[in-house]
Amino acid sequence: MRLFLYLWLVTSIWACLAAAAPRTIAKRGSSSFVSSSKDGFSVNGSSLRFVGTNLYWLPTLDSNDDISNLLKNISDTGIKVIRIWAFNDVETIPESGTWFQLVQNGTTTINDGPNGLQKLDTVVQMAEQQGLYVIMSLTNNWNPVPNTTTSSTAIPEVLASVTSPRNTLSNDYGGMDLYVRQFGLQNHDDFYTNNQILTAFQNYTKQIVLRYLNSPAVFSWELANDARCNSTIPTSPTCTTQTITKWHAEMAAFIATIDSNHIVSAGTSGFQCPDCPKLYPITPTASPTPSPAPGKKRRSVAPLTKEQIIRQRAESRRQNRAAAKRAGTLKEDGIKIRGRWVSTATREVSSSIGPTTDGSSGVDSQDILNIPNIGFGSFQVFPDQNLYAPNDPNLSPVENKINSSLTWIQQSAQSAAAVGKPVVLNGFGLVTQSNLNDFVPFNMTYAPYASNTAVMDFTTRSGFAGNKRQQSTSEFADDSEQEQGYSSFLQMGNSAGLAGIMQYQWGSTGITQSSSAVQLDTTNSPAPAAATVDSPNDGYSIANNPAIQQILQQGVQAMAQDS
Repeated sequence: MRLFLYLWLVTSIWACLAAAAPRTIAKRGSSSFVSSSKDGFSVNGSSLRFVGTNLYWLPTLDSNDDISNLLKNISDTGIKVIRIWAFNDVETIPESGTWFQLVQNGTTTINDGPNGLQKLDTVVQMAEQQGLYVIMSLTNNWNPVPNTTTSSTAIPEVLASVTSPRNTLSNDYGGMDLYVRQFGLQNHDDFYTNNQILTAFQNYTKQIVLRYLNSPAVFSWELANDARCNSTIPTSPTCTTQTITKWHAEMAAFIATIDSNHIVSAGTSGFQCPDCPKLYPITPTASPTPSPAPGKKRRSVAPLTKEQIIRQRAESRRQNRAAAKRAGTLKEDGIKIRGRWVSTATREVSSSIGPTTDGSSGVDSQDILNIPNIGFGSFQVFPDQNLYAPNDPNLSPVENKINSSLTWIQQSAQSAAAVGKPVVLNGFGLVTQSNLNDFVPFNMTYAPYASNTAVMDFTTRSGFAGNKRQQSTSEFADDSEQEQGYSSFLQMGNSAGLAGIMQYQWGSTGITQSSSAVQLDTTNSPAPAAATVDSPNDGYSIANNPAIQQILQQGVQAMAQDS
């Protein structure tokens, strides 16, 4: 039943998109740097559509051999693009480990040493040797600090910083909230508007951009991961979608003045706001329709609308209900009169389109994508942390997550097509029951499902789909459901014409452990062998998971065939 629903949905949405926006490959210019156009990406005169992966932690590894081996293993699967954090901000200089920038008391200092930007140099050089391109993200929306309060009104957290080394979690690299705290400000959105912070961030950005100005291994400069109005630090009442759009425009223009080789990209979650006022509205000439395939009529791609979202949800629920009824699994509501069910509840879909599409996060990805200096857009698929549509009672919790994600992929592709620029799914992931001990939501500092977490309270944290209630472990995918979900995400992304699809996140075993964590023998006995561990994991790692790696490899082949 589940597999039927997945395949039916993928096939039906693919048919709609194929009719709406037939794709053609235009003649490409020749350059060793990646370029973007309405037809997608190109390098050296050839089109580039890709399956990629995320390794935010790669520059923090101690061993260059580990970095080299990881990149070779990734390249051997056919993956072409990786995405990493090109930032690592600290408030105080750590005793050991990697850090790129000290942000302290309103001043910044860049670390150009062997445990600083030289580690980033190594990653870029080794990626180029393996024929890989690197998306370089320049800051992060998320940098929560542990809550150590033990009063009766607060919930003590199991701190990741106690049980895991620094940089284990994707949100443990500094970022926007660190700037706000260290510049003595109060609101998260001060990062986007305060002149001192803007100058400091531009200074860091300039150092990174100029450092790799002539490297063809850099795919793009991603301005920020998941930028939005809200984070752990409160937002101000004045933060709107135009606040975030304006910041992207300013930063993209700044980079364009110092680097004409590389494209600039947005790294948002893809949140939409059809009804929000635009700084960069779509005009009839801004989105030329590609030439139709033989035998097809020329069709324009309309922007996403609130009405369309509500209509799609209603139709999806109707079809799911019909499929469940045919399969004999329909969950009837109401009372039975003369052998027939009479509903006692309305079946209408709510007119509220939800936080991913109503602008409440301060993100209008379509408006950001239409900024002239933005080369391509992004969106993400993390249904364990974001609710993309109301749950359908005819589907199981995991089916709802996968079903809503597929529709989200479709909507994101349509939104980008209306602008006439490429869009990349720059991170997708499903948390499995076997990964729950390591799962740390992007706006938390601890693993709420870990066996040593006595109390789980999500009411004080934002950015987590379960923040109003305690989720059951059965609401998370098992290994088989994850494999089905990932296959369907890749198939939908390819069918919808995405320019790239990136899994979150890669994983590996046998990583050399930091020397500071190894107990050295002070006697005259031989030195012990270096300890090894798994790569960092915030709940999405695919270490020890050859099935997912094979699915990614199949996705690589499918994207290549359809290019």
